[in-house]
Amino acid sequence: MHEEPVRLSVNGTAITAAVEARLTLADFLRERCGLTGTHLGCEHGACGACTVLLDGDAVRSCLMFAVQADGSEVTTVEGIASPDGELSPVQSALRECHGLQCGFCTPGFVMSLTALLRDNPQPTDAEIREGLSGNFCRCTGYQGIVAAAHRAAEVMRATDSPASTGASPR
Repeated sequence: MHEEPVRLSVNGTAITAAVEARLTLADFLRERCGLTGTHLGCEHGACGACTVLLDGDAVRSCLMFAVQADGSEVTTVEGIASPDGELSPVQSALRECHGLQCGFCTPGFVMSLTALLRDNPQPTDAEIREGLSGNFCRCTGYQGIVAAAHRAAEVMRATDSPASTGASPR
C-alpha cells in the first residue's frame, strides 16, 4: 500500500514517518511511537479513552488518521507529567480524589480535563460534566472525577500552573 509522509511533534519530540493513509492517529501513537497510554476502547469515538491533545484541543485519536495530524503538536498522557516525572495537577487530583478505578479510561479523562481546565479555570459541576460528556467510565461514578476536576482547578489557580506541561497555551 502507498505510504504518505508525516511530520509532527509528539510530546515535544519531532517525528517523521511514512504511514499508510488509513492508519489512525491512535494506532500510530501506540504502534509507531510506543505510547500505549492512549487506549483504544470502542474505536468509534464514543468512549473517549483515546483522547489526546492536537494543537491543544482534545480530540479522539481513533477517529483521526495520522496523516491528518501532519504538521501538528500531539500531546499524549505520557507528555502530561513534568520532565522530572512529577504528576500534573490533573493527574495528582485524580489520584487524591479517587477519581479512577481500573485506569483504562483514565488517560482520556486526564487529557479532556487538561484541555477543559486550561480553557475554563473555574468550572461549575455542570461545566465539568459537559466537558467530560464524551468520556465513559464503566467502573465508578463520576463524583470522584468531578471532585478531582475541582481540586485540580484549585491547585492550578493557587500555583498559577498550566493544566499540563505539554499542552499548548491558548
